[in-house]
Amino acid sequence: MIRINEIKLSLAEEESLLKSKAAKTLRINEKYIKSYTIYKKSVDARKKDDVHFTYSIDVIITLDEEQIVSKCKSNKVQLVKPYKYELPENKRVSKFRPVIVGFGPAGMFAGLILAQAGLRPIILERGKDVDTRTADVNKFWKTKELNEESNVQFGEGGAGTFSDGKLTTGIKSPFIRKILQELYEAGAPEEILYSSKPHIGTDRLAIVVKNIRKKIEQLGGEVRLECKLEKLIAANGFIHGITYSHKGECFDLETDSVIMAIGHSARDTVEMMYNMGVEIMQKPFSVGARIEHPQSLINKAQYGKFAGHKKLGAADYKLACHGLHERGAYTFCMCPGGTVVAAASEKEGVIVNGMSSLARDGENANSALLVGIEPKDFPSEHPLAGIYYQREIEHNAYVLAGSNYNAPAQLVGDFLKGSESKALGNVQPTCPTGVTLTNLDECLPSKVSATMKSAIVEMDKKLNGFNLYDAVLTAPETRSSSSVRILRDEFLQCNIRGVYPCGEGAGYAGGIISAAVDGVKCAHAVLDLSLIHI
Repeated sequence: MIRINEIKLSLAEEESLLKSKAAKTLRINEKYIKSYTIYKKSVDARKKDDVHFTYSIDVIITLDEEQIVSKCKSNKVQLVKPYKYELPENKRVSKFRPVIVGFGPAGMFAGLILAQAGLRPIILERGKDVDTRTADVNKFWKTKELNEESNVQFGEGGAGTFSDGKLTTGIKSPFIRKILQELYEAGAPEEILYSSKPHIGTDRLAIVVKNIRKKIEQLGGEVRLECKLEKLIAANGFIHGITYSHKGECFDLETDSVIMAIGHSARDTVEMMYNMGVEIMQKPFSVGARIEHPQSLINKAQYGKFAGHKKLGAADYKLACHGLHERGAYTFCMCPGGTVVAAASEKEGVIVNGMSSLARDGENANSALLVGIEPKDFPSEHPLAGIYYQREIEHNAYVLAGSNYNAPAQLVGDFLKGSESKALGNVQPTCPTGVTLTNLDECLPSKVSATMKSAIVEMDKKLNGFNLYDAVLTAPETRSSSSVRILRDEFLQCNIRGVYPCGEGAGYAGGIISAAVDGVKCAHAVLDLSLIHI
């Protein structure tokens, strides 16, 4: 197979031209091209007077591919082998079924791999099925009655279900292709297979999650919903089983392999593990707020005269700079045409996140604007001090906004001046529980707040209008990543043998794809479990 990179198509050109452009690059007649598929597609908006698409395509021809590539003498052309995921050999010596705790991206893909290997995994998820969970979330947004076991953080699909479904990642892994293919087969749009910035959309995620669960079940696995892990049963440094609760009753389950894909918000489970001697260390995380602009402003800033073109859709951005106090600031999980999400999972705490539908057709764009927090900023050296620090910020925000799950908010212009906002401008905040205008300096750590202010000024130099006076900041965003790392060895096990800390909650991932990849890695480790490992 031949891969051709950097094929340019103007906004006026159709994708049907890719074949002829490929033939021209290869210096062959079109008739010799048997088939082609898009490997990658991206928007090139570096020059605002020449916004266009750039493609990489994989071509199969009827001629000698090696000879054709050699004759091309182009660094844009290369021979590649089609990717094929191969399930590793099952070396596991055990009569017990493996257990997975958590059915977010990490637990979901760990479960899928183990099910495909014939191990019939048992997956425990403390929250509800995605449809009932969605009803509980909508009820919270409408009535502010929080269900601590069924919310934006807990339930089938994990925290990523109420997000943009963004599949971009900074990691490199051969498993990414496997994950994208499984998501596509489960109902995600085909473009995730080749888009440079793939996303599923909140509205499509529920379908995808249900279909993956059904696939696991068809392969002999079990997904037990509303089942919360209460404790690990260990002796002499080995896992022997677990205790979980379901609707007020407790049950024991014997096993020798437990993948802990608990997510970044299962603080009570982390505390349980710490109290029984699992080795945990502090980990940096980030704090900040959601910033909302008119999507039309972002489109204009990114695409110039091409803003609003039907082929381009809603524009996004990714910004970073070095701020005050020797701290970096950056945008994260940018949601074009999206909404801010009230994402609380604990009583008397306020958290925000962002999400958008597949169409990304909302009036506002929003993104997290985050600042790094280091362990030196934590109130103590306790391994869970980061969790306690997050909780303190979330509670302070709850009180500041009126102790009713409103989120504290402030106009960007007022934030830069350090004055409390009294009235909204043209940008209407989208947080579904409502906002209370205030001064965010009163709920964000002072170094975070100061760094955000300097960052907004600097980022406006890169994206015109970022410091729009009427833009709205809604706080706090505290759950972009875990504040702890559950230590594991080269076999991905913690100091209790047979327990595999996994994904975001364990401190080894930071998004849907990286969490899913870590789930695959932990599944492979379970498959490789032999007596020499323990």
